[in-house]
Amino acid sequence: MTTQLDFMRVPFAADLASYGNSPAILTETFALTYRELAERVDDLAVRLGTERRLVALAAANDVDSIVAYLAALVGGHPLILLPEDKPAALEALVAAYDPDVVMRPGEGRTVLEERRPGTRHELHPDLALLLSTSGSTGSPKLVRLSHTNLQSNAESIAEYLTIGPDDRAATTLPLSYCYGLSVINSYLLRGAGLVLTDLSVVDPCFWDLFRRRGATSLAAVPYTFELLERVGFAEMDLPSLRYITQAGGRLAPELVRKYAELGRRNGWEFFVMYGQTEATARMAYLPPELAAEVPGAVGIPVPGGSFRIDPVPGLEDGELVYAGPNVMLGYAESPEDLAAGRTITELRTGDLARRHPAGVYEVVGRRSRFVKIVGLRVDLGQVERLLADLGVQAASAGTDDGVVVAVEGDQDAQLLAKVLAQGMGLPRAALEVHAVEHLPRLATGKLDYPAVLALSGPKPGAAPEPGAETAPDSVRKIFEDTLECAEIGDGDTFVSLGGDSLSYVAASVRLEQALGHLPPDWHVTPIRDLEPRPRTAPVRKRRRFFAPVETSIVLRAVGIVLIVSTHVGLFSWQGAAHVLMAVAGYNFARFQLSGPRVPRLRRQLASVARIVVPSMAFIAVAYLITDNYAPANILLLNAILGPEAVTTQWHFWFIEILVYLLVGAMALLAIPWADRTERRFPLLFPLALTGAGLLTRYELVNPGVPHTAPALWLFALGWAIARSRTVAQRCIASVIAALTVPGFFENPARECTLLVGILLLIWLPSVPVPRGLRRLMMMLASASLYAYLVHWVVYPPLAATSPVLAVAVSLAVGVAYWALCMRVMGAVSRRRARAAGRFSARPLRARSQH
Repeated sequence: MTTQLDFMRVPFAADLASYGNSPAILTETFALTYRELAERVDDLAVRLGTERRLVALAAANDVDSIVAYLAALVGGHPLILLPEDKPAALEALVAAYDPDVVMRPGEGRTVLEERRPGTRHELHPDLALLLSTSGSTGSPKLVRLSHTNLQSNAESIAEYLTIGPDDRAATTLPLSYCYGLSVINSYLLRGAGLVLTDLSVVDPCFWDLFRRRGATSLAAVPYTFELLERVGFAEMDLPSLRYITQAGGRLAPELVRKYAELGRRNGWEFFVMYGQTEATARMAYLPPELAAEVPGAVGIPVPGGSFRIDPVPGLEDGELVYAGPNVMLGYAESPEDLAAGRTITELRTGDLARRHPAGVYEVVGRRSRFVKIVGLRVDLGQVERLLADLGVQAASAGTDDGVVVAVEGDQDAQLLAKVLAQGMGLPRAALEVHAVEHLPRLATGKLDYPAVLALSGPKPGAAPEPGAETAPDSVRKIFEDTLECAEIGDGDTFVSLGGDSLSYVAASVRLEQALGHLPPDWHVTPIRDLEPRPRTAPVRKRRRFFAPVETSIVLRAVGIVLIVSTHVGLFSWQGAAHVLMAVAGYNFARFQLSGPRVPRLRRQLASVARIVVPSMAFIAVAYLITDNYAPANILLLNAILGPEAVTTQWHFWFIEILVYLLVGAMALLAIPWADRTERRFPLLFPLALTGAGLLTRYELVNPGVPHTAPALWLFALGWAIARSRTVAQRCIASVIAALTVPGFFENPARECTLLVGILLLIWLPSVPVPRGLRRLMMMLASASLYAYLVHWVVYPPLAATSPVLAVAVSLAVGVAYWALCMRVMGAVSRRRARAAGRFSARPLRARSQH
């Protein structure tokens, strides 16, 4: 047993109070000073007691977890640190190591599960922290880190990043991951601030918090950069950003160059870093000024560390070996290992490396069977051992893109893949399991791992088994058909491919049929993440009478029926057109505001063209066969050039005003400062536009174009509704609607329709509709714009005979015109794609002749 006198303390954890009232932790709702943080840490350290005990912490990115981590360090209690969202890993390690105390974050007070008053373990005085090897939580093998390891690595990181008291780091990585933990340690060491959040970088609220709290740094793994590309990071205005760090796996050299150059232009630095849990966190960093010159390098040793390259027999490149005060004490595989002192003095990384003439080190491969996926190092041998424990013979191979596993015999590959993903802590999309009759072997009898890796992907000429099509292929086919795209990548989304409200409905119907459900925010989710549920034996489900349909789709379908029926005279129910104007703003924000400014502008132009071209074509026909319209109608300029009196020439006002608003929004966001403002303030920006629209609604400003008063106000309010993420934000949108709708039409029923439609859009993500009507509703929503166009010409000859027939035929012709336009636009897109392909092929053929 050990007592309180037998251990050392980590200085940065013990000296928190020395930074006084400087902000230590900043969240969305409050800030905690270093003095207040130290008080919380000391209080929890008292609760843990004076006798050293083995403590396990299920940590999240919250204040309670940081307090618990620091309290264990201050009290000298060796800590097993695990992610809160991996309960199976916690249970496995509790069973393997039998900790004396288990801590979990609570509601402002850490929950302590006291398993015994003292300890049953022999704990070495130097032992401070136990981490799973590079995030591989499926194994009881832990890295033993000392107090000196933690302090020295924090000091070296703070030195080369020049962290100061005014710096603030956004917590983009888990506390339980050594990279994320190193950010915590190095910032607390220098009295800097932590902007604490568990939000993803794809969430606009993350960037709101980043700007509001003046964050100066961002820590990223390779996958983070895919997310940054998705949200248009290059166009963001982040005035406080000082540097970005990258570790957790190799980043493609072209991306290193790209972000180094982006940082140079925008005034921040880009640090590529290299490390392992066995080295506490960091072993090397690439000085930002060398990133463009040697983007494939891991850099130079961190202060206090050194590298050497040991020859490997039969290989041109040698193994990289690291020495420094941050090298772990050794591994632990059982509670008995907790009493051991230092068992290694240097770290054999398992990476093959060479030294570049510029004086930096380059990692060129791996000596051992490890791959690194989304920042997690995966032991391929551990994959096989885990399956062996289940009685399954397996062989696993992989790259940094994913793991491929062959299992012998008649096995349920989907079920085993799910078990492996949970056990290894991997994304399901990064894992493939294939059932084979016999594991592939070489002539020597050894497993043939290249043959296992070759199982990945479809076999040429092989027909897929029923139900065996993978999610990316099936989803890709849906997007190819509905968006008329030929080249679609796994990282593409419905929105990035140019999807809009016109194609949204058709894609959502087919996607739900393919997946069995419709994931939330599927339109901004990468194809690779849209996975079907594992298919097992068919289960008989009770057929429900109602099925949920997205609210905006219901409003479009019901709205066009009410509009046409009111115009025909079947009944009178006004206000639906103005509801659809709010829906148009809502859909504009959802489908037209992602990605970098220039590609986004191209998508917006294409979307407007899909409204303008069919409208002008039909109105031109209507102009020729009736006397109701003028050339200004064909050009969609009647609202500007037409008569002020309401005549038949005003039939298409909705389409004209919608086009004006879309073009105006596009033009506004094409201005760099407006684009930056919208990205920085995604909710305040449309609320400001709503305020501008209200100036016309209350006739304080005359826009000079009839119908613009309600249109601008409602379009901008719909935009703001799409950006409302929290209950408080939705309440704000509801209050605006409740205060501004009454009194506008001087028709209570019409105002009630508009207000109810807006409130439904705010508060209900979906509406239950009779299952038998669901398909019809989807079709009407898709064709709503086209039905609005054609009904002015279709219903007059039929209204006197039968209003019901006039409505039905108007809607049917609208659906037919929609189908025709979709086919024509699809054919045009395919022809343009083929022409582009021929054009891009010409230089290749020309070069091949030389």
